[in-house]
Amino acid sequence: MNVREGDVEVAVPEQDGDKITDDVFFNPVQELNRDLTVAVLRAYRDREPRAESYLDAMAASGIRGVRAAKNDWDATCADIDPEAVELCRANFERNDLPGEAVHRNANALMHESVFDVVDIDPFGTPIPFADAAFANTRDLVCVTATDTAPLCGAHFRSGVRKYGAIPRNTDYHAEMGVRILLSALARTAARYDAGVTPVLTHATNHYVRTYLELDHSATDANAAVDELGHIYHCEDCLHREYDHGLVADPLDACPACESDRVLTAGPVWLGPTHDAEFVADVRGEVTEEMGTAKRARKLLDALEGELREPTHYDQHRLCKEWTRSASGMDEFLTRLRDAGYEASRTHYGGTTFKTPASVAEIRTATRP
Repeated sequence: MNVREGDVEVAVPEQDGDKITDDVFFNPVQELNRDLTVAVLRAYRDREPRAESYLDAMAASGIRGVRAAKNDWDATCADIDPEAVELCRANFERNDLPGEAVHRNANALMHESVFDVVDIDPFGTPIPFADAAFANTRDLVCVTATDTAPLCGAHFRSGVRKYGAIPRNTDYHAEMGVRILLSALARTAARYDAGVTPVLTHATNHYVRTYLELDHSATDANAAVDELGHIYHCEDCLHREYDHGLVADPLDACPACESDRVLTAGPVWLGPTHDAEFVADVRGEVTEEMGTAKRARKLLDALEGELREPTHYDQHRLCKEWTRSASGMDEFLTRLRDAGYEASRTHYGGTTFKTPASVAEIRTATRP
């Protein structure tokens, strides 16, 4: 069947309903992901004018690579499946675009060749491909992780195995997944004396997507590792705090309610997960031919305004804990700001927000 996305048309194999498996060639649910990738590539060219080459490391139908080529990137599509490679070639030709399709193992290709931008979008965890990606990429590594249950701590042992960290299933579980992923990627990049700067990261539709700008020196790698640390979370009163460093210093008891049910998560990424200026540039590159333009702009608006606190709160969860009714979010955040605390909405959900205020301070400031 033919699929039109953005300003290209590609052929994809007929699929069995909406079921997504590891051999699916085209996932329509990921259109927002792909639209944002195109917008990022457009914005990144202004940020790094010398960047020219783009690798779609697990290309399947090649739609990412074809859309990159349409936006004047020197695009390469790679796949281990020979049928996928033929489909990629046909889709470049269908759109009268230059582009290379190669039948290669993604890790082998990334170890042997140098690209300015590498895009890793596997089924499940991206970690098996991270070493190869950071070994040779010059400028930007784009990563999707669809195994959110291990990342968020719902599948605890799997998360520990795959990401070399302790994930915890908290009321900010999506952000836990974001920061566990960024931690694992930063530690991987550091092995190659590369420092990572997340310029845009979001958790959407049961996946995490991040774009990591690279700087290549031991000093840059050290600076990224310095952004790692641990979060301490009380399961009873929802108090949380954090500290930097690769060695955890767990709390014996919650300082707010004296509960001994305090979870330790980490090492997690405690630094910024996006660059607000770059996010604004990306929003400017979202155009009307994109099928998810409205959703993309709404997401980018939320990301640009997010505070940089390492965790977020959910008003409904807090009010349940306090046995009181929730209020409208605008009213709730206005009360918090009027009390002298910074506060912002987040992209994690309609009732989620960030603030440096403690749980006790939030409760007092927002009391009707």
